[in-house]
Amino acid sequence: MDVGVSKIRNKSHYSIAALFLISLAVTAALLLTGENWSILRERESRKARPPPPLLPSSSPAAGEIKYEGGGGDNETASSCDLFSGKWIYDEAARASYNDGRCSFMMGDYACEKFGRQDLRYRNWRWQPHRCNLPRFNGMALLEKIRGKRLVFVGDSLNRNQWISMLCLIESSLNQSSLQSVVRTDNLFVVEAINYNATIEFYWSPLLVESNCDHPFAHKVSDRVVRITSIEKHARHWNDADIVVFDSYMWWIMPSMTILWGSFESSDAVYKKVQMHLRLYEMALNIWSDWLEINTNRTKTKLFFMSLSPTHTFGERWDVQQHCYNQTEPILNEGYWGVMADRRMMHIVESTIEKLDKRGVRVQYLNITHLSDYRKDAHPSIYKQFYGSLSETQLADPKSYSDCLHWCLPGVPDVWNQILYSYITNS
Repeated sequence: MDVGVSKIRNKSHYSIAALFLISLAVTAALLLTGENWSILRERESRKARPPPPLLPSSSPAAGEIKYEGGGGDNETASSCDLFSGKWIYDEAARASYNDGRCSFMMGDYACEKFGRQDLRYRNWRWQPHRCNLPRFNGMALLEKIRGKRLVFVGDSLNRNQWISMLCLIESSLNQSSLQSVVRTDNLFVVEAINYNATIEFYWSPLLVESNCDHPFAHKVSDRVVRITSIEKHARHWNDADIVVFDSYMWWIMPSMTILWGSFESSDAVYKKVQMHLRLYEMALNIWSDWLEINTNRTKTKLFFMSLSPTHTFGERWDVQQHCYNQTEPILNEGYWGVMADRRMMHIVESTIEKLDKRGVRVQYLNITHLSDYRKDAHPSIYKQFYGSLSETQLADPKSYSDCLHWCLPGVPDVWNQILYSYITNS
């Protein structure tokens, strides 16, 4: 992981869908490389629920947070849906930073630096229907988290958001008080000295333990998951004040291997399975059980980012809509791409609803739909690639384009504006 050399101290219709799943898994694998068994058995016996026809755009547990806008009236989070709106092109809109001026920028997201000349994607701003997003203020955020830990936990899309957050904060300060990134194993920490606060990222792409847990060396041919084991990771965010989770793309595989026992044990049992939705649900149940037992409910604020959509197909599996060479977003407000898996979203939402009934509140930030419009905002070929590209790849840019992550500045900045509004108004 290159956080700036000077900044780091270490997928008939069924056949089409099947082909898509395999293709997506292979593509994602390439792009992503750059304990109570009785409970599980009981849950395995439950009948699978069909996905809902349409997912809500925000958690029903949204808090009463006031925002400016909406025809001059103040709105609350329950009456103003920050996740429902449209992208508006605004020539006057300017990002508060660029990829050359953020000292935390990674080559994975630095699209201008790596040759993208069309920068119009930066001039589209998200406009909720009934209010305006609050302007991001890094100093206000740091004041709010003074003496606290803000930790992003998940995969490279969460890392994408973490880097965006660091760049937004840095650009808000006249003189940056942010220190260099310090790495300890999976944990990357940036300290704001003047505020005694940290903004951290913890690499845990599946949330539970797996053979993909190394933050750099996680390119594996077969993903092995200790589906009941989370403590190894969870202890690193246990005492955090604000935790932002994500986990999605690493579960999109034709098959995965479940491990019972430890990686070091000679008695461990391995079983290959092809039920990625069930595995995802099982892992989230383990995650939610851990939160119920271990979360300090008076101290810790929990967030879960909904899935970030990729752009290689359109509204149907037989419609290609690749991010390569795209310069405009999708403007049809009813658009929903097939890459935004409603079934997986429903699993997350159901898990969070159950947690809420058990007294643990997790704020679900449903950024999927607003992100799904932005087929123009991925790095595509404009990023740092680790290793040489073959002549075959170079002859077909779509074969190696990154349609998963996001250019910075870009879409994750909007995610952070929304996150900022929840944190500062809580």
